[in-house]
Amino acid sequence: MPDSTKLRLGVNIDHVATVRNARGGYTPDPLRAAKLAEDAGADGITAHLREDRRHISNSDIARLMETLSLPLNLEMAATAEMQRIALDHKPHAVCLVPERREERTTEGGLELTHEEDRLARFIAPLQHAGCRVSVFVAADEHQIEAAKRIGAQVVELHTGAYCDAHTAHEFSQRDQELKAIRAIASYASELGLEVHAGHGLSYETIDQIAIIPEIQEMNIGHFLIGEAIFCGLKTAIHQMREIMDKARKVR
Repeated sequence: MPDSTKLRLGVNIDHVATVRNARGGYTPDPLRAAKLAEDAGADGITAHLREDRRHISNSDIARLMETLSLPLNLEMAATAEMQRIALDHKPHAVCLVPERREERTTEGGLELTHEEDRLARFIAPLQHAGCRVSVFVAADEHQIEAAKRIGAQVVELHTGAYCDAHTAHEFSQRDQELKAIRAIASYASELGLEVHAGHGLSYETIDQIAIIPEIQEMNIGHFLIGEAIFCGLKTAIHQMREIMDKARKVR
């Protein structure tokens, strides 16, 4: 059983870059956001380098690797181009996510069972280079078993359906999604996989996920960047950290 008193917070800075790119130029700077997140107590920084470079850019990744003291979690599609970039920079962690150019945000988890052989070959060089490899998946036993078979060290559970049901006050669906996340987190941990969670998490939805003892890391971005408009990034992160810590101690 993992140490239930330790719950890490990874801050995703993608949407700082989204605001910058809406107008062009250099501000707001994602690297400045990463440094503020570090000062606020974040345990890591997440950045998604999309194929169309809609927010984070290649130069953002290079600058983060050069100056960041926190671990960098590079989210990316499982393509040859992204593999080359990851092998060039060797971030602490690589999280493989599905990607469609027309989507606004990552809409679901990877379908690992459809391409196990390819993904196993894809992640091997990354692990050899020293990167921890995680896969972003739905709370589904088949995906967890496939993650184990391809050699992933970490699974990140997609919490979007739970968060959407919570926001829409669809209580039956919310409870069903939460039950599935709890069960799959336990199963993944039993298989020897480290368990993370992310997507759509907010002050209102974080506590019931944070209380799950097998989950060791949360990755949160859009909500924190949105809150930062009103209260500042440090304050937003401090409040999220406080809710997470309180939930974990309640158990």
